Amino acid sequence: MKRWLFKTDPETYSWQDLVKVKKEVWDGVANPLALKHLRAAAKGDAVFIYHTGAEKSVMGIGRILSAAYASAGDASGKPSVIDLEAREALKRPVSLAEIKSHPGLAGWELVRFSRLSVMPVSEVQWETVLALSRKLPLRD
Repeated sequence: MKRWLFKTDPETYSWQDLVKVKKEVWDGVANPLALKHLRAAAKGDAVFIYHTGAEKSVMGIGRILSAAYASAGDASGKPSVIDLEAREALKRPVSLAEIKSHPGLAGWELVRFSRLSVMPVSEVQWETVLALSRKLPLRD
């Protein structure tokens, strides 16, 4: 099983929206590298859902329900969407500031390539974020 981070603008579609509907077609990925990552995702893979904008935090965990496939409205036929379900909220959101301040996360794409909307998450990064979610947040 691989692990991923998917970004979303909470004003457009939030973690709470995914929780409410339980299952969603994840679309709207346009960046070529992000699409490459999306196409590498497989059924059963785990996903951190990350809010962009003012929140800038990892909010919850989802699970991929399908391999990437072509969107119904895409004439190219290239895989560009997946089915995703909400699994569980983190104990508390983990902010980008906390992630950036953790030395073990300095090399993560979330820190290095801030505009990338789909990215892999290593096992160490995954476990570190989960551990951070169980601790009190850092003070500004």
